[in-house]
Amino acid sequence: MEDFIKVTEETSKYRHLEKMSIVDTLAHINAEDKKVPLAVEKAIPQIDKLVTIITDQMVAGGRLFYIGAGTSGRLGILDASEIPPTYGMPHGLVVGLIAGGDEAIRRPIENAEDSTEDGWADLEQHDVNEKDVVVGIAASGTTPYVIGALLECRKRGIITGCITCNEGSPLADAADHPIEVVVGPEFVTGSTRMKSGTAQKLVLNMISTTVMIQIGRVEDNRMVNMQLTNSKLIDRGTRMVMERTKIEDYDRARSLLLQYGSVKKAVDSLKS
Repeated sequence: MEDFIKVTEETSKYRHLEKMSIVDTLAHINAEDKKVPLAVEKAIPQIDKLVTIITDQMVAGGRLFYIGAGTSGRLGILDASEIPPTYGMPHGLVVGLIAGGDEAIRRPIENAEDSTEDGWADLEQHDVNEKDVVVGIAASGTTPYVIGALLECRKRGIITGCITCNEGSPLADAADHPIEVVVGPEFVTGSTRMKSGTAQKLVLNMISTTVMIQIGRVEDNRMVNMQLTNSKLIDRGTRMVMERTKIEDYDRARSLLLQYGSVKKAVDSLKS
């Protein structure tokens, strides 16, 4: 691992950042950010393979786990936390784990990512099994916490994937279905919360959104199973009911929505 060359750690092509004007700094960051979706595009065949596997496993009763450290772990937790409110899925179907536990979501936990055993121990707390898929997230591709978790999964026949921003990394070697999005050196050398983090977020969006569509949580282009947790979402859901049923009375559509708890159930109630 010591000989592994990390593109993510290569020196920024920009020098003397402290002497740049604000507008030049912003323009250069933006120029680097534009490279990210192009790098993600190249990885679509890899993403496709992993999404197909996750979909099949979830239809068969499995779960999706994201596991990472630092920014990577936080991004996985963010994606997982959006699944219940957006798609009406139960908590625990998509799980995000971070080195150092929940406290590490808000502040770094020293050396938490350096353990090769803790990742698997965290997965065991959730009774991970061969029905599930575990996706390791690490921009560097060398995080011991994540690699150790995936290697233990492999020993037990649990399907694994990963998202990394270096090609040919130890993490990719440990994963059954690696996704490698190589975005190049960061604007601030080694600051992988920037382009690498953006790339990971885009890939996570693609994975979870496509899986949810494939398992029937979206109809047409609508979030028909979203949770009605605030006034904005109730209003959105009411208008969706009106659109899909041709009901013109807003109050009637709203009442129907609240009675059944989701757009899908409200619309289906009128079909029976």
